[in-house]
Amino acid sequence: MDYLIEIQQVTYQYPTGEKPVLQDVSFQIKKGEFCAIIGPNGSGKTTLCNAIRGFIPHFYKGELHGDVRINGKSIKDQTVGELSLQVGFVFQNPFSQISGVSETVFEEIRFGLENLGIDTVVAEKRVDEVMKLTKITHLQDRNPFELSGGQLQRVALASIIVMEPDILVIDEPTSQLDPEGTEEVFEIIRLMKEKQKTIILVEHKMELIAEYADHIILIDDGKVILNGNNEEILTNEKVLEHNTLLPQYAMLGLELRKHGVNLDRIPVTEKQAKEELTKWFAQEGQIYV
Repeated sequence: MDYLIEIQQVTYQYPTGEKPVLQDVSFQIKKGEFCAIIGPNGSGKTTLCNAIRGFIPHFYKGELHGDVRINGKSIKDQTVGELSLQVGFVFQNPFSQISGVSETVFEEIRFGLENLGIDTVVAEKRVDEVMKLTKITHLQDRNPFELSGGQLQRVALASIIVMEPDILVIDEPTSQLDPEGTEEVFEIIRLMKEKQKTIILVEHKMELIAEYADHIILIDDGKVILNGNNEEILTNEKVLEHNTLLPQYAMLGLELRKHGVNLDRIPVTEKQAKEELTKWFAQEGQIYV
């Protein structure tokens, strides 16, 4: 099987670090896959993202062993510029992503295309399409620094999507957002998944990960602890041992089983929980509303 991203026994230590932040990390991600990286704060998730986008070793120095391969080619043999055309990175704090030189949202989203020398007509058409996709056309004449956190995160996403990378690496995009802003951002991520973009998401909101992710990797202390599909990882109580939550519906299912409720499977989403409870009540001759 051909993998779009291959992490091969990667160990990395920052120049001033006392020990490696990543330790013998290996996994693969297929094209079009939505992979969520979970784990406690300080476990190495952001460092891993920086390795995938090539900032390690091209920007952050230090000691790197192993290899990261994108489309079969080592990041060591590609420049940051070449990698940026393949891998789009969305920061945790959208203010870190804004150029600071654009007076309007439209100009901000067009900024990267201008730097690539894309024809003006083509660039403006792409900006219009992406603004419609991300539902921010009404913000096009606003100054980016006058926007709310949720609006600005959507602009940050749009500025990456417009570059049309095959891979999106998104580092905790909702950590500073309210529930409404979070839903808006995940709606954009859902649309990117439908367009078969390969998505790597670092996130702590497990209900949303349960809803969207195909593949989940649990990292702690710089090591891969668990690596598998959505239900395999999100119903595994070992996750809890690493200061990481499970979805509330999985927790409910696990508790019900401990109390003798024989569910066919442990649910991870609200829809699955309703289906499993409905089946169980029907089997028990009871009515579930």
